[in-house]
This record gives sequence, C-alpha cells and structure tokens, in this order.
Amino acid sequence: MNNVEKALKRKLNDDSEMAYPDFDEMWNRMEQTGHTAPTLTDTSDSFTPHRHRNWRKIAIAASLSALLVAVPVYAAIHYNWDNLLRGRSGIQTALKQNLGQPLEQSVTRDGVKLTLHTAIVDENRTVILYSLEVGKRADNEFWNVKSISLKSAAGESSAEEYNFQQWDPTNQRYNGYFESDWTPQQETENVRLTVDHIELTSVQELDLPLDITSPQMQTFKLDRNGLQDMKVQVFEQGKDKLMLSSAITFDSSIPKRWDNAQIVAYKGGEPVMSQPGGTFGKPGENGEYTAQEYFFKADIPEGQTAFKLQYAQTEKSINEPINFDLQLSKEKMESGTIKSVLNTPLENGHPNFTLEQMIVTPTQVRVTIRSEKKFAMLPYQKYFLSVNGTTLEGNRWSSPNQEHDLYTIRFERPANLVITKDTPITFTGKYKVTIHSDDKTPQRLTNISEQKQTLMTQIGGYPVKWTYYKQGSDLFVETESEDAHFGGINQTHIGLGKERILGKPITANFAGDGNNKAVDVYKNFKGKEASIYMFYYTTDDPKAETTVPLHL
Repeated sequence: MNNVEKALKRKLNDDSEMAYPDFDEMWNRMEQTGHTAPTLTDTSDSFTPHRHRNWRKIAIAASLSALLVAVPVYAAIHYNWDNLLRGRSGIQTALKQNLGQPLEQSVTRDGVKLTLHTAIVDENRTVILYSLEVGKRADNEFWNVKSISLKSAAGESSAEEYNFQQWDPTNQRYNGYFESDWTPQQETENVRLTVDHIELTSVQELDLPLDITSPQMQTFKLDRNGLQDMKVQVFEQGKDKLMLSSAITFDSSIPKRWDNAQIVAYKGGEPVMSQPGGTFGKPGENGEYTAQEYFFKADIPEGQTAFKLQYAQTEKSINEPINFDLQLSKEKMESGTIKSVLNTPLENGHPNFTLEQMIVTPTQVRVTIRSEKKFAMLPYQKYFLSVNGTTLEGNRWSSPNQEHDLYTIRFERPANLVITKDTPITFTGKYKVTIHSDDKTPQRLTNISEQKQTLMTQIGGYPVKWTYYKQGSDLFVETESEDAHFGGINQTHIGLGKERILGKPITANFAGDGNNKAVDVYKNFKGKEASIYMFYYTTDDPKAETTVPLHL
C-alpha cells in the first residue's frame, strides 16, 4: 500500500460516519434569489445560484474519488458490508433483518466482472450493493464504476447520486454501494440499471517546488500526459491555516476527465492530511481545473515539507454500457413505513420555512422542508431527531433533480429503534446562520497599488478588516473579522447597475464552517480607486436552536 493509500485509509477510519452529500446547499444557495449577478456572462466565474450542474457533477466526482481507497472489508459467500456501509446504519439493519432483495446478476467485460448482489428499496431510497472483480492490479491503480442510472419501464429515470467503492484485499475485489432517491412508484416495478462505463486509473505524482511563504502567483510547467501548466497561489486563512488555490490547464481534452487533481504535502516522507472545506473541479475562465485546499501551517513547515501534484491518469476504459434488467420491490419495507404530513413552521411566527412531510421506513427517517423562496438558505446547519429518548443526527441531501425550494434532511435509523404512530418525535435545528442583505454601504478603496493596505469598518456591529492590493494587473480584496459570530461576506462588486463589475471569489466558504475570511479578485483592474459593495453577509449563532414536535 502506498503512502497516499495509507493517508486516505487513516482519514476514513478516523471518521465515525460518512456524511451525506449536500452539493446544492454548497453551490446553489450561496446567494439569495434577488442577489444574483444577471450581468455576468459566464456564470462559472462566480459562486452564484444559476451555475449549471455539469461542473457541479465534476466537483462531486472529484470529492468522492478521493474515497476510492484500500480499506479492508471482510466479505465471504455471506457478504459482510459493514465497513462499506459506515454511516449507513439503516442499511446495515435492513440487511441483518433480511429485508434486502437478492439480485445476484453478473456481467463480464474484458475480463472484468461486475455483480449486483442486493437491493434495499423503500419509500425513501433505492440502494444497490455490488462487487467488481478485476484480477491483479498495481498498488497505485484503481478501478471505478462510473455513471450509474436507473430507468423504469415508464421512462422515469434517476441519474447517479451517490456511488462509493472500497478495495477488499481479503477477497481481491471492490465492494460498491450505489444510492438514489428514486424509488418504485408502486410496490413492484421493472427497472433497468445502466453502468455507463468502467474505468482503470493510476495515481501519478509530479514534484511541485512550491514556496508557501510567497503570496505571489506561482506557475509550474508540467508538460506531462496532457497537463500543460499549473498556477498556485497561497492565501493566509486566519492565524493558523493556509489555503492553496490552484488551476491546471491542459493541452488536450483527455485529461479533463481526471478526477481529483490535487496538491499533496509530504513531511518526513509521510503525507499530510489536508483540512475539511476543500473544493475540486470547478472550471476556470478558460476551462482550467481549479481547486482550493486547506492546511494547518504547523503541519507543513517551510523547508521540511515537499509538495507534489497528484492526479489520476486513465489507463483503460470499458466504454460499452452494461445493462441489468431488475424487478425491484418495496414489499418487505411496506409494513414498517409510515408517512406523515406535517405542514409545521420551522420557527414559530416565521413562515419562511415549513416542515412539510416525514417518511419513516425501516432504514431511514426523512424530513422535507419547503421554503417560501427558491434558493433560500436553510437558517439552521445541524439537525437532530429525538425519537422516544434516542437522538439521531441528520444530514442534508440534495439530488440532481430536486426542487430549488425543497430541502431533505435524512436520519439513518439505528438497529432496535422502534417507531410507531404513537412514538414521540421532536425535530431540532441548531447553529443558526442568518443572511443580511440590507447593507448597501460602499467601501471606498483608495491609492490602490501592489502594497497591501487595510481599513477597518463596522458591518452589522461587527469589526471587519478589508485588505486590498494588486498583483500584476489584478486587484485582490480580502475581508475577515476577528469576531467568530460574523459569518463572512459572500461576494463583492464594484459599482452598481448594469455597469457593475463582479469580484470573482477565490475562496469557497460555506455556511457555518467557522471561516469568515473571503477573497475576491478583479481581473485586469484599471484605476487607483474603487467603491466596493457586497451582495450580503452572514452572522453565526452556534447556540441558537429551534425545536418542533412532530406527529406521525
């Protein structure tokens, strides 16, 4: 096992649960409706809610590809999926209660055997457990099942939403987990599961002589396997963190399919784990592959750390689609399924968000919340259910076709948790983030030059430091506050109306992440002065909570 595998394995084993993805919340709702940038011709320039889903899927694939690592699971003829299903206690419980539907269908292509083993289907989701037998492989090689979709006989379909694999060294195969929120509309339904292609990639590395003490843009010629060059800029994030912002350009279209190109730091020959909050795969102005990664300064001391660019190179691809015709049934789950219409406000006296429905199945409890406005950000960032004295923690789940005013919170159902129509259930939201869009006061930047200048202002009663400077022809504007209750400024612009110029966010800050520093860049800025406006800012109240009794 190579060093990269060791580090990723350690990261996985340290995490008690595998969180649900919530990509719409990350990308679509970073600006409120009415505060978008209609004059922006290229929406990929800015983290605005009207970006298309194509590059979001790239980001999803990139973030998930880092998890395709060698983590031991012990499978035999009676498969043990427990390690694969960490954080999916409801699916583990269903398997132990024999609520899974045996499939055992196999297709072999080019010596690679894909087998569907079990389906778990209820009112909340469809889960397929599969294995992939590939024969011998090198330590730095990874096979990946790509682009899984379900399609009913009536033509209804669901694109891939979550697909995760692990290498099983004991049985020399991959074990995989596919989950979709698509479910049969009736008790039993004929469907076709399609795997678009299967791919073999190898992990490659290139040395990066990166100077983490320099704030200047650093350019590295790569000239290897289609990679042309890489630009990296280092930004301080508070007193103890650094953000590495990077962009890779290509000399052909092939490398654009690579997943999760990233900077890897090595200290003493061992990889250093990056910190949460990184993003991968958003196209740059000219189609570059961009990323932002965070490290603690203490983890990557100057002179003791080596940096490398790590990327996955496609070695082989089985491109002919593989189809499985299945008959999926919810019959085993029906007796344990309860649906309840809620129509209860999330906060008393505030109709902005309404708890709309709750569906309890043997594997999961799902609560949907509807907002009055599309793309409105949920005010609470953490979610809990108290079920007859047992506390469940939930996660937001966003599917590709989800309505923009609908939010889904999913709670895995642990073993031995009994829920009936008489069971008392309470929903609690914690850690409130509030959007403030009424401050239209401009900040006047004067004597703009390559020398960093700062000014202190008060925004909503919070001290905010503005730092501005030029690098080459580009103007950089940084905002931050020492008060942790200030959530941060989402995006700035120069001027008003149709002639306004939008700042391009360098950082990707998410609600409730504890990081209020933001960096915008204005490309090819001309002039010595500028009036800077913000779309909105947020405030954080970690102690705030709302409690709502739910009735089945």
